[in-house]
Amino acid sequence: MGFGGGNLANGHMTKTTGDGGIDGIIHEDALGLDAVYIQAKRYAPDNKISRPDIQRFVGSLTGESATKGVFVTTSDFSKDAQDYVSRVQQRIVLINGQRLADLMLQHGVGVRVRATYSIQSIDEDYFA
Repeated sequence: MGFGGGNLANGHMTKTTGDGGIDGIIHEDALGLDAVYIQAKRYAPDNKISRPDIQRFVGSLTGESATKGVFVTTSDFSKDAQDYVSRVQQRIVLINGQRLADLMLQHGVGVRVRATYSIQSIDEDYFA
């Protein structure tokens, strides 16, 4: 999506434990002055992210003096969680499993082309 060209040149993943609720940081500029903080949860489709999960993420952002965050899940967000995000001071983007899959396909991340098809038609200009 334009952040580091598929590598972590413009960001980094945090350690798996003791990360303070932040799973990764993406720097939007070369100097690292503007950063997007990431939280990611791999959950079953029926296990939705709740408002307390979002509140903990907001607390982590506040602790880092961050203004931008992205919460990604393979499942979905509860209505209460979505409503809460619309009221907080930080700019937070929620990416659910369906949107994640769409973004992965759109940007070619974590996907592999298995087959391509060529559909041909008569070129009328060729015979003119």
